[in-house]
Parts: sequence; structure tokens; C-alpha cells
Amino acid sequence: MYQMVQGNVAASPVNPKLKQTKQMRPLVGASVLGMLLVLAAVVAWSYYTASLRKADLLKTELLDLNRDGFVIWNRPGGKIVFRMDFRSGALDLDSCSKDGKILSCTQSDAGKLNFFIQTVKPKETVMCYRVRWEEFSEREVEHAMSYKGAHWYGGAETSTQHWPILISGLQPPKPFLTSDIYSNRDAFGGILERYWLSSSATAIKINDSVPFHLGWNATEETLYFQARYQNTPYKPAPGQEPFPELSYRVCVGSDVTSIHKYMVRRYFNKPTKVPSENIFKYPIWSTWAIYKSGIDREKLLRYAENIKKNNFNCSHLELDNRYTTYYGDFEFDPVKFPNATEMFQKLRDDGFHVSLWTHPFINYNSSNFGVGIERGLFVREPTGQLPAMVRWWNGIGAILDFTNPAARDWYLSNLKDLKSKYGVASFKFDAGETSYLPEQFSTFTPLPDPSYFTRRYTEMAMPFYERAELRVGYQSQNISCLFRIIDRDSVWGFELGLKSLIPTVLTISILGYQFILPDMIGGNVYPNRTDGSGELPDRELYIRWLELSAFMPSMQFSIPPWHYDKEVIEIAQRFTALHETLVAPLVLELAGEVLDTGDPIIRPLWWIAPNDENAHIVDSQFLIGDTLMVAPVLEPGKQERDIYLPKGRWRSYKGEHFDKTPQLLTDYPIDLDEIAYFTWVS
Repeated sequence: MYQMVQGNVAASPVNPKLKQTKQMRPLVGASVLGMLLVLAAVVAWSYYTASLRKADLLKTELLDLNRDGFVIWNRPGGKIVFRMDFRSGALDLDSCSKDGKILSCTQSDAGKLNFFIQTVKPKETVMCYRVRWEEFSEREVEHAMSYKGAHWYGGAETSTQHWPILISGLQPPKPFLTSDIYSNRDAFGGILERYWLSSSATAIKINDSVPFHLGWNATEETLYFQARYQNTPYKPAPGQEPFPELSYRVCVGSDVTSIHKYMVRRYFNKPTKVPSENIFKYPIWSTWAIYKSGIDREKLLRYAENIKKNNFNCSHLELDNRYTTYYGDFEFDPVKFPNATEMFQKLRDDGFHVSLWTHPFINYNSSNFGVGIERGLFVREPTGQLPAMVRWWNGIGAILDFTNPAARDWYLSNLKDLKSKYGVASFKFDAGETSYLPEQFSTFTPLPDPSYFTRRYTEMAMPFYERAELRVGYQSQNISCLFRIIDRDSVWGFELGLKSLIPTVLTISILGYQFILPDMIGGNVYPNRTDGSGELPDRELYIRWLELSAFMPSMQFSIPPWHYDKEVIEIAQRFTALHETLVAPLVLELAGEVLDTGDPIIRPLWWIAPNDENAHIVDSQFLIGDTLMVAPVLEPGKQERDIYLPKGRWRSYKGEHFDKTPQLLTDYPIDLDEIAYFTWVS
């Protein structure tokens, strides 16, 4: 039982169990270490597999979500075509889950929220993502969209218009509302939609329910999309908490043309009728630029007489501005227009249709101001007790509340009385921007989005659609009348000048407004905003403007050609004839198609060359349909220009054939009395 150990010292008994324990210690340590390694491996594997599951969870089709934003790929293993960053908070990814096509999260680093991305594949070549970030507090929601690496189009009419969009400077988010950009050149324009489109075949549409603000940072090449109710004209719907939501749809397609076609067919209103053929065939003649508010009976009749004397056709004669005693009246000033009934009869006998200028303002000195107060027809101050007075370019007054059925009926009744009494053909509806609403106001029907006021105003034109004209639009693509771009200055440049015409027309075409009036030939001859003598636009500018207008859906004169010389008259006669015989038939054909498709009449070059990077940036040429390409001269002192021909076979107006395309024609000669245009040869 016992073991004896020999040694120099006396032997002592040893516990055998103690010795066994000492011998096993290394084995136990190794076993524990092994178990720890196995446990660590299991934990690591579990973490790895969980990470894989989370990574898979945070993908939905071609979209990758992370805590700070998301990116969208054009195809598996392809390139990123869309990037959105979350500026108002970071997602807590542990709160995220996935249920079929919906990826949702319930927490951010700022607290609870309702966030989801839903994938929708409406057709084989289109993938869409519905995104929603809703706070449970009044704090703003802001996302930042990168526009780096692509060209973007859409949004709004602006005073300095470029195609594609050219962003400069830093702009904190501001309300995205219709404004008069002639008086406030840093604002968004009177025609706008919450829609943008890129050359990378992506499109984004902000939802109607969003209290939407837009800002940008040119250095970071970023647009800021913000939702907020604090310190803003937007109001939550009655009974709704002022908790902002930012929701939008991002769609990706195979090319820029096809994705735009999808978005228009899916999300835009479309006109239901085509206006009168005559407004596309013959020029409109306005009294505004030539006479301003000094128009009277004698001047109007003489203007009409000179139109006939110089052998010009006329869609209709537009009597613009002060023909009443006070702004807000609906009867002719007996001093300026004595015996108006007889005047209208003479004009009709001479073959003229006449339209009248109208607006939403009733000045305080008009007899109708008292009528409006008595009947409650005006936009009111916040308590709803008094009319909210506004200042506009012709004085101070109240503004009709077009959310009120009584105000709508009263206004339309007065217009219809003018039409019935004098045989008025239609009306030019001026103003209508939300910038003319007071800072604080109330309406008969609450307006969560003030731009709905613009929409209600455009509806007033519907009974007169055949020759009606509007200068504002918000979700108004179904109003079947002309949409006029804001007043142009009589200058060459991009700020409300000749060079701005094509970018502006292309922009509002992309926004769904196809029956376009490009304002008056030569501009409005406003003081200090005119290249020329001050009384007339520069002669060369006028001719180049005339040539470009001849290839727009409709033409409008005010400064007449006979105020220059015989050569200008002859050029004008030739181009109005060319418009009637070449342009108008094509425009009318395309106008009929607009009712079904919403496709533009005036199209960018990339419409027929969606993958051509050169076509993405051409801002001084355009297409009418797919078959007629126009390249005007837009520089003073030039009788040549570079012209880009997209892929196809083209025949020039001179009879030349160009088969080896795409091709850049450098210094292509164009005389002062010419405009370059090319037809596509099948």
C-alpha cells in the first residue's frame, strides 16, 4: 500500500491521492483551455453566422441598408447608381427585421421611429423602393441624396435655368413651394413637382404627404430632402400630430428614357383634351410688352390693324393688364375702353379672337373688395376673422380663396359673364404662386401643403381650356391649356434670358407639362433688364428669339416685327409660315399622344440616345418628337455653332445627309436669318 523512497534523509509516508492530483493538473489545464477554445470558436461562429444573417437581412434586391443610409446597385456586381444618407439620425440595426419584401426598423440613435423600405418590381426592367422614415416627435427628418457621378433633371422652374441641373453654393433646406421667380430670383418657380431623374436611370418622387423642404451643398454634391412642421408654412392635417415623415419612391430602370416613361405613366396626371389647334398653328399677339398698363381702345385696335396690314396670322389677341378701372373689377374702364361691346364686335368682324388677362387679387379700392368681405371669399388671417391683405405688383388687396366653393363660383361666374357679354375667347390666368399668400393665413379648406393653392387656382382655367394660359402648375398636368414660362428679360443669358428658354422648356416638359408657351418673343423689355435701346430688344437678339420660338409648341409676339425694319418683318413672316407648315402638324400629332402617354413634345437629345453620355449634357438643342432636331444660335455676333448629332441618319435643312453618327459638327454655318434643324431619316 505504501511506497518507500530511498534518500539521505529519513523516510516519511506520502499521500498517493495528493501525488495523483499533482500529476493531473497539466491535463486539466489543457482540457479547460481546449474547452475555452471550443467555446470561443462556437461564439465566433455564431457571431459570424449572425452577422451573415444580419447582412442578408439588410439587403433587399439591389439595395443595401446600413445604419447611416442606403445604396442601390444597377445590377448584381454592377455599379452604385443611387446613394442616400440619413442626416437626422442613425438606425439601430438590432431593431431591424425583414418580412418578405419589407425591411423595417423601430429604433434610431435618437429614439423610436417607424422606418421601412418596401421593394416593388412593377415590370421586368424596373425596380422600385418605397422608403418611409416617420418620427414619433416633432424633430425634423432629413436625408441627403448624392448627385455625384450622374446628371440630374427636373424639380422646378428657376430663374437661372440649366440643363442638366447645375447646383452652386450651400442652401439650408427651405420650403419647396411655388413662387414668383421674377420678383424673387432665389426661389423655386411657379411650375414645380417633387420629381427628379438622373442619367444613371434612377428617379425619385417625394410623396404628397411630406412637409417637404429642399436644400443642397454643391461642395459635397448633395441634395438635402427634409420633412418638418416647425417654423414652416406646412401644417399637419386636422387631428394629426405634428410628427414629420419623409417618404419617397426611388425607381431604377435600364436607361434614363425608359425609367422616365415609367414614372410619368405611373405617377403623373395627364391632360384630358388638346387645346385649340389654332394656338399651335398661329401666333398669339399680346399687348403687354409693347403697351404695359397703358393699353387702351385705340392702341388695341391699331395693334390688330397692323397685324393684318403686315400679313400675319393670329390665334388670338391677348388684352393684357389694365383694362378695368381698378384691379379686381370685372368691367371695362369706360374712359380707356368706351363702348367695349362695339370694340369687340369690330375685332370679331376683322377675324380676331380676344382673350383677357385675369388674376386672383381684389385690390382694396375695387367695389368687389366689399363683396368679397361680405361673402367671405378671401384668404384670411389666422383667426379667420379678417381678410389677409397682400402686396403684389399692382398694389395691395386681398386674394381669393380658391379652396372655398363660393369663391370659385363667384370668380368663374364673373369670367363667364365677360365671355358671354363681349364674346371673350378665353383668359390669361396670371400669378397663382403660393409666394403671394401671406406668411400666416387660413383658408376655407385647410392647406397642409400651401402649393395646393396653386393647384386649386389652375382649375379655374378648365372651362376656358381651348385658349387659356397659366403660368403656374403643381400636380396640374391634367389641366388642358397652355402653360407659360415666367416672364423673360430681353437679354441673352441664362438668367431669364434667351439661353434659359431651352433648359426651362425641357425641365417643365420632364415635369409633365407639354402644352408650353415660351413667353413673348424678345422678352418683356423691362427697364434695366433689356439688351438694346431700352425701348426695343437688341435686333439680333429679337431675330434669334423669333427663330427659336418658331420651333416651340406655340409662338407669342408682343413687340411686333414692324417696329424694326423690312428684313425683320420678312424673317418673321417666313418663320411663322414655317411654324405653321412644319412644326405645328408634328406638335398636334404629338399632342394627341400626350393624352395617353404623357411623353414630352419637346424632348432632350437623350430621349433617343439614352446611353450617350454626350447627349446627357446638351442644353442648346432639342427634339420635337423623335424626328425633328433643332439647334438655334444663342450667342450674340455668331453665325455658326457646334451641333451634336446623336446616332442615326440625319438630313439637314440645307439638304445635307449625315450617316456617320454620333458626330459633332464644329462651327456649322448658320446665317442670321436661319436656324439649324435636322430631320431623322428612317
